[in-house]
Amino acid sequence: MSEILYELKQVQELLKIEQEEDRQQYKIKSQKSTIAERKAMGFCWYPVTITKEEIGFGSKVVLELERTKDRDQLHLFQTGKTAALFSNNGERQNLSGVIVGLKRNKILLATNKEDLPDWVEDGRLGIDLTFDEMSYREMEIAMKKVIEAYKTRLAELRDVLLGDVAPRFTDEKMDDIAVLNPSQNEAVRKIVQAKDVAIIHGPPGTGKTTTLVQAILKTLETQKRLLVTAPSNTAVDLLTEKLAIAGINVIRIGNPSRVSDVLLDHTLDAQIMNHRSFKNLKEYRKTAEEYRRMAFQYKRKFGHEERAQRQFFKAESHRLLEEADRVEDYITEDLLDQVQVITCTLVGAANKAIRHLEYDTVFIDEAAQALEPACWIPISRAKRVVLAGDHRQLPPTIKSFEAEKGGLGKTLFEKCIERQPEVAVMLKTQYRMHHQIMAFSNQQFYKGELEAHESVHSSDLHQFNPAFAPGLAVEFVDTAGCGFNEMETPESASSANPDEANLLLNHLVHLLKNHSPADEDTEPLRIGVIAPYRAQINYLQDRVEHMPLLHDLRQKRELTVGTVDSFQGQERDIIYISMTRSNDKGEIGFLSDMRRMNVAMTRAKKKLVIVGDSATLSHHPFYADFLAYVESINAYRSAWELSECRP
Repeated sequence: MSEILYELKQVQELLKIEQEEDRQQYKIKSQKSTIAERKAMGFCWYPVTITKEEIGFGSKVVLELERTKDRDQLHLFQTGKTAALFSNNGERQNLSGVIVGLKRNKILLATNKEDLPDWVEDGRLGIDLTFDEMSYREMEIAMKKVIEAYKTRLAELRDVLLGDVAPRFTDEKMDDIAVLNPSQNEAVRKIVQAKDVAIIHGPPGTGKTTTLVQAILKTLETQKRLLVTAPSNTAVDLLTEKLAIAGINVIRIGNPSRVSDVLLDHTLDAQIMNHRSFKNLKEYRKTAEEYRRMAFQYKRKFGHEERAQRQFFKAESHRLLEEADRVEDYITEDLLDQVQVITCTLVGAANKAIRHLEYDTVFIDEAAQALEPACWIPISRAKRVVLAGDHRQLPPTIKSFEAEKGGLGKTLFEKCIERQPEVAVMLKTQYRMHHQIMAFSNQQFYKGELEAHESVHSSDLHQFNPAFAPGLAVEFVDTAGCGFNEMETPESASSANPDEANLLLNHLVHLLKNHSPADEDTEPLRIGVIAPYRAQINYLQDRVEHMPLLHDLRQKRELTVGTVDSFQGQERDIIYISMTRSNDKGEIGFLSDMRRMNVAMTRAKKKLVIVGDSATLSHHPFYADFLAYVESINAYRSAWELSECRP
């Protein structure tokens, strides 16, 4: 067995370990909990009522469910996730489905049944999130396909991506695209010339999405149908909007994670509704629904005639629905035959509407955040592959320590860029940050090759508003010697540091003291507060509620408090980071994940303030280097100096 096949089999085994861990964590959180506990964890709405019932695509029942209590309770429901309707009538009966729509207190659930079971009329109803077996099943199928591939295009792509065979390129010429800078044009040129694979390496703020859209437009000059994917619905939605605005005929498979007119117009469902043959489909469904309604007027067994009548109505309903499905299949094929770009998540590439299709090129955005098995789902349908991302930012989330240790977190993007460096072009001009905010990450992660564009190079808060002091785009506030010790919350194994949090928020209030809130004509300052630990975030959010200025900013959505992960792909004018850890042993936990800190530090555009204990942090070489950097630019401040910020 070749080395790469052995490697793929290892990945396959690690995926099984991850699936089992994920399943066990889900069971602990959900199945072994009471309804009240599941509600508190965000896994359950209860009670709910059925407010609408209709036949959806594929002749399956679609239910609109509304929660009638605890309507402001936070939850984890989102479109695309699997869920089950249940009845609290003493028996554990449920009806599975997929969430296809979500409003504040309403869920649209596409069930897997053509008829509703009788128990929905007994007891009180609720809806639970369920374990997502389907994603793992599709990843397993893709892994099997890539391992077994022999003398096929998939086998060739596998061998190039994993470094066994050299990638091939043409010498095709390409005129520069006016809206792109030199490194962005170089990346598009690489894609045009690649016969097998190309990579856009996009560090923070370098215009990766802009480059990707231009590369797709360029590819469409010579190719008929492309697939554009990403691991997250958010990234797919962004690309769908950008491509639609660029005038491309694009269809979004699956359900957008947010609502916008552009997105909704480009979903497959909306395109089907706009098709010239949809009126026939609608007529079949409407008549089928009438027959179905008449059939279910017979709720109990009557005589022979009534039973026969009910059977006739059901049979007619079924026949018409089958006819409707045939029309729907025709419409779908017609649309997909003419489309230029199909967009979906990685797992969405196996959607029944498109799983039979092949593509001239598959583009995978956020590939450095995607599990390798998930990437093979779209690649198994491709003649050529383009990956985009940054392996110096957040890796994929792995739930199993054993799978993480075994290497499941190592992405296909990482493997390819390390083994086939000639396929990659790094974007080198960043358009987000002041040069001092950029400089440390640039040296640590990007070999000093990034340059700040002139539009942002010296763009600090003073330039935004002269009320702010000039300079000081970066500040490190050192709490060493202040006695601000971390506290651990045993039930969550998370850390908090209330004194540090208070100092940080006071510093922010002091910074904003001369800044007037934006009026209607002025763009507001957008502020982010990041902490690596959930317990610290909870404390910060609670304190913000009791500080009038910050509470007001949060209400207006100008201030956000969250984890590093929640800020991935985002930017803010001002970023504050609470490092939280402060102890005598120099233990910093997962602050030692430098890629996570790279993301946190590079969210800021005009001002970055980091609050932490240098005595604890400096045990790690990365933070020792950071402390040397802030000293070199005169950005070091001791908390002892900042009397106006002390609690």
